[in-house]
Amino acid sequence: MDSRVSELFGGCCRPVGSGSGGALRGRAGSGSGGSAVSSSRGRKKNGRHRGGKANNPPYLPPEAEDGNIEYKLKLVNPSQYRFEHLVTQMKWRLQEGRGEAVYQIGVEDNGLLVGLSEEEMRASLKTLRRMAEKVGADITVLREREVDYDSDIPRKITEVLVRKVPDNQQFLDLRVAVLGNVDSGKSTLLGVLTQGELDNGRGRARLNLFRHLHEIQSGRTSSISFEILGFNSKGEVVNYSDSRTAEEICESSSKMITFIDLAGHHKYLKTTIFGLTSYCPDFAMLVVSANTGIAGTTREHLGLAMALKVPFFIVISKVDLCSKATVERTVKQLERILKQPGCNKLPLLVTSDDDAVTAAQQFAQSPNITPIFTLSSVSGENLDLLKVFLNILPPLTNSKEQEELMQQLTEFQVDEIYTVPEVGTVVGGTLSSGICREGENLVVGPTDDGKFLQLKVCSIQRNRSACRVLRAGQAATLALGHFDRSLLRKGMVMVSPEMNPTICSVFEAEIVLLFHATTFRKGFQVTVHVGNVRQTAVVENINGKDKLRTGEKAVVRFRFIKHPEYLKIGAKLLFREGVTKGIGHVTCIQAITAGENGLEQDSGSELVSF
Repeated sequence: MDSRVSELFGGCCRPVGSGSGGALRGRAGSGSGGSAVSSSRGRKKNGRHRGGKANNPPYLPPEAEDGNIEYKLKLVNPSQYRFEHLVTQMKWRLQEGRGEAVYQIGVEDNGLLVGLSEEEMRASLKTLRRMAEKVGADITVLREREVDYDSDIPRKITEVLVRKVPDNQQFLDLRVAVLGNVDSGKSTLLGVLTQGELDNGRGRARLNLFRHLHEIQSGRTSSISFEILGFNSKGEVVNYSDSRTAEEICESSSKMITFIDLAGHHKYLKTTIFGLTSYCPDFAMLVVSANTGIAGTTREHLGLAMALKVPFFIVISKVDLCSKATVERTVKQLERILKQPGCNKLPLLVTSDDDAVTAAQQFAQSPNITPIFTLSSVSGENLDLLKVFLNILPPLTNSKEQEELMQQLTEFQVDEIYTVPEVGTVVGGTLSSGICREGENLVVGPTDDGKFLQLKVCSIQRNRSACRVLRAGQAATLALGHFDRSLLRKGMVMVSPEMNPTICSVFEAEIVLLFHATTFRKGFQVTVHVGNVRQTAVVENINGKDKLRTGEKAVVRFRFIKHPEYLKIGAKLLFREGVTKGIGHVTCIQAITAGENGLEQDSGSELVSF
């Protein structure tokens, strides 16, 4: 949807004041001449403006055949045959949205906003509820608006969310990485969202999130932790305030938000980068403290999210500690940065439920929209707006892309390794492609000498609850029984035995040097991040150049200094060393065919690209 949706739901999204930096605010009834919706105060009884002229016909974009958005003019007393057809149509929209669909009632297929009378709308919603019951789904009315267009009686349109847990999975899962400077309130916010209790102003809410004693003592996150927030089919929050265990939350939820809590302190930057590259978050939430503004690692984390092309939204926390003027100053500071040429983002300040719904829909469809929330974890101010946003936020991939990934051979990234008493070795990570089942035989590698070793998946857990089947894009932990933990390391992959994995020690990447104090030359060593791979590499060659300076592009050949790694052509790459930073993507690899008996070098060690 484009800006016309904003005009319809929540008024005309436009810059507020000349000094606001251009943040968008949805204001119901603030429309100018072509606004689709106006307030009741500005409406004559005959549905015309005070000037006596009828409004121009308001439109939405025409309905798309694909996707999870359906337009319906009205659903009043359909015949049995028509009803069955509507149910089949709903199943298709739910499949396209991976369990979620949005119905616009009172809208023609070409996008014309006709609207319905009160009686017609009531009958249409009753039919829609029957359709949802038929497919085992629930409906939630997101918002209603009157259409002020050449009519003697009030007419309105209604936007409805239909949600159903897909038959082939437990729940719809979205991963959100939490970024921000140290002491910005990231862990406290997650504690409030997932525990259901407000903070006391001294960090009580964050205590359950910390994994180490020194984190509790210092109040600073140094590791990666995961927290879950559920929503049931009616859009109600499911968290630890209602449920004692994560398993109960999973059973009660049809949509799950998994927050990846990352470290804010600069000395833990490598951990934060690893969390962003290896756990493949769908979205990122950048938390900024209202009283300190953009400070410390905030810019760096913002740059990381943009470099890795992770869509992000911003939460300004601790508004209870500041005056309104201070909060506005922080908002303006963010707006200036977001609108700079390097960012080219359009800030959308969320101040109402309507704004939250509009932001969620536009955010997933337009990469330029950046919603901004201002809230407090102590007073709870505007916390509900963030929950509304997270509830409606749709997945980035549709069902077709998901099916294509699932048709491929199994590939699981190893991000964490544990030893659990009476269970044995356990690995955590993300299934990049294929399907992984309990009891399946896979191979894991590459080891230090380039081998892949056989193993068996004994059991699977997702969000701390048992799961028999893991599908592409899902994160989980796999129990490997008595497999020797010392043979495993972060950065390995577990793949199907039918796959002939290609590993390499030498690869080429097209890079952009974001910053370097002097000149970037042959022989320089950097830490390279590619997915879950993190290893030091040395620059062997810079194609066509002797050196690079800040902002320059080039194709560079790297060599890992320890052991070979599993890489893919086109994978995003990020490298760092001190203040030196660069991004790019893998273009060629020097292929080494890995077998269980060791290494074989292919094609005279020539670089190959695909």
